[in-house]
Amino acid sequence: MFEKEDLLKLARMPMPFGKYKGQVLIDLPEEYLLWFAKKGMPKGDLGRLLQISLELHINGLTSVVQPLKLLEASGVNQQETVHRFPQHEE
Repeated sequence: MFEKEDLLKLARMPMPFGKYKGQVLIDLPEEYLLWFAKKGMPKGDLGRLLQISLELHINGLTSVVQPLKLLEASGVNQQETVHRFPQHEE
């Protein structure tokens, strides 16, 4: 299981080394993540985040993280973001 902070990290944290250095973790190709899974994920937080990213890729859920990237790019402070949901009329 993972926390919401993990999704924020996936949307904002760059890969610190390798072929895809500087690319945001959620944008890493699935093949690259599968290679890590086969060879061994890095230790610590990075390995855990790469594993979560792989699970999201495999299950077709990377789009869940995309809005978090948009919040970062627009400079919106997530703490101040108000979520409005449509009201159902009866």
